[in-house]
Amino acid sequence: MSKHFGRQSVRFENPVYIITTASTVGPKEGEGPLAEFFDIILPDSLCGEDSWEKAESKIVKDTFGKALSKSKLSQENIDYIISGDLLNQNSGSTFAIRDMDIPFFGIFGACSTMGEGMSLGALLIDGGFANNILVGASSHFCASEKQFRFPLELGTQRTPTSTWTVTGQGSAILSNNTNEKCPRITAITTGKIIDMGITDANNMGAAMAPAAFDTLNAHFSDLSLNPDYYDLIITGDLGYVGHDLVLKMFSEKNMDLSKNYSDCGILIFDKDKQDTNSGGSGCACSAVTFAGYLYKKLKDEQLNKLLFVPTGALMSPTSAQQGETIPGIAHAIAIENI
Repeated sequence: MSKHFGRQSVRFENPVYIITTASTVGPKEGEGPLAEFFDIILPDSLCGEDSWEKAESKIVKDTFGKALSKSKLSQENIDYIISGDLLNQNSGSTFAIRDMDIPFFGIFGACSTMGEGMSLGALLIDGGFANNILVGASSHFCASEKQFRFPLELGTQRTPTSTWTVTGQGSAILSNNTNEKCPRITAITTGKIIDMGITDANNMGAAMAPAAFDTLNAHFSDLSLNPDYYDLIITGDLGYVGHDLVLKMFSEKNMDLSKNYSDCGILIFDKDKQDTNSGGSGCACSAVTFAGYLYKKLKDEQLNKLLFVPTGALMSPTSAQQGETIPGIAHAIAIENI
């Protein structure tokens, strides 16, 4: 029996449990509406290091350690680490895990990285190629601003459409075995690159929204599902601008997502009190929101059917400087209590 449905989707036959998660965030995220759900809130963004980049690697290392500690698994029990970030050549992840002695897949999906990692991990476990996989994604506001926009010292004014890169890391351990009731990944829909010609690096929501729409549409079509099948559909980091665009695109198809659709970039900050303009973004935005808030809601069975759709803008500093457009992508992961 085929596990592949339509062009982009897979239903899993074998259990892929999410047995634990861990999350670390920076001070600003710790002042936001989801503060109570995070494992670690840092007192400062440098994390005791002498650069933003080193701080990010320390966050990754400590959060992976927290996930292992919570799961009571040792490093020897982990078959693979799948991790990525926004720094050049995934250096945030690479330097964090170089001493862990675990086989490593470094991935780049921009802000969709957590979705890509969870998808690939689920495929490996369902296929019988692994028993336990540690997945994670990270970003750092200061490092990202320096790499993609302007160094903070310039004091550049932010546009109303801009989003605030989340400082932090979210981890999840996927497994084919558990002694307790845990949510399962039941299906995935892998996104395609969608490029609608957006060139404004301060409007990530508009760049990524068409990709989110495309992946969601494929998910519903491939698996013959209606949006109301899920208790919550949540995209990664479209913020207010991208979120509203997705709703508009579905309304043009006579589909109403307004009752059960939200976005991690909307939930993680209070835009009025925290001056975050259109909301949150970055690899860590969806990763920490899932590893903290959403996983707790699943474990407590306040959510039983979640469609988690991290979104990413596949740009680089070089492509932006050369006038390239900003391609988007989104990966959907169906997570259910069964």
